[in-house]
Amino acid sequence: MPHAVARLREERLARSAKPFIARGSRTTRCGRCRVPRSHCLCDWLPQVAAGSAVCLIMHDIEPLKPSNTGWLIADVVADTHAFTWRRTGVEPALLELLAEPRYQPVVVFPGEYAEPERVVSEVQVVAGKRPLFILLDATWTEARKMFRKSPYLNRLPVLSLQADVLSRYRLRRSTRSEHLCTAEVAALCLALAGDGPAAEALDTWLDAFTDHYLAAKQHRSPDLTDATHLSLEALRRPS
Repeated sequence: MPHAVARLREERLARSAKPFIARGSRTTRCGRCRVPRSHCLCDWLPQVAAGSAVCLIMHDIEPLKPSNTGWLIADVVADTHAFTWRRTGVEPALLELLAEPRYQPVVVFPGEYAEPERVVSEVQVVAGKRPLFILLDATWTEARKMFRKSPYLNRLPVLSLQADVLSRYRLRRSTRSEHLCTAEVAALCLALAGDGPAAEALDTWLDAFTDHYLAAKQHRSPDLTDATHLSLEALRRPS
C-alpha cells in the first residue's frame, strides 16, 4: 500500500489543471523511489521499527518534487501522516490527528520564531503516548510563512533542535549550510525520542537516495559495496 506522501502526491496530481514538470522530467523514473529506473534503489529499502510518529505538513508542490525528502521519512517511519498546507482553512483530518489522545504532538521549528514559553529542546516522552513530530516540509521561506499562518499549531510546544551538524543534502541548493533538509531534521527528532535505529536508518536511506539520484545525473554507477549500502543490506526489506 502506498505511504502517506505517495498518496498525497496522487491526490495533488489528480486535482492539477496542468501537469507538473520537474527538472529532468524526460527521465523515466521509478514510481516508488522516484530515482531514474536505471538507478532504482527500491531493493535497498530499510525495514526498522519506530516508536515515534511524524506529521508532514507539505507546501503545495513538495510531494511532486522528485528530490523531496519527506518521502524518505514515510519510507522508514511507518506511522507517517502527510497533509497539504492551506493558506485558508485546514483539513479536518489534520485537526483530528493532532487531537488524538495517543499522540504527543510537537512542532519542530527554530525557537527564535516562537514565544519563549512554547519552546522546548528535549523530547519528554509521556507514558502511553507516542511522540508526533510535526514537520513543515517546504523551502525555508515558505516554512516560515506556514509557521506564522497556521493558528491551529499555536497551542502546541515547539521543539527547537540544537544541531551542530551541517547538512549533507546535495540535491537542492541552500544559502545556509546549517539548514537541514526535512529527512535530516526527522532523523534528529527520532534520535531525541530514543528511536536511535530508525534515526540511523533514515540517515542512511537519505545518503543512498542522494547517491543514486546524483549517480543517475552524472551517468555513473553507485558503489553498491560502500558503507551506506552495506548498512542498508542488514536492514533491507525482503523483495
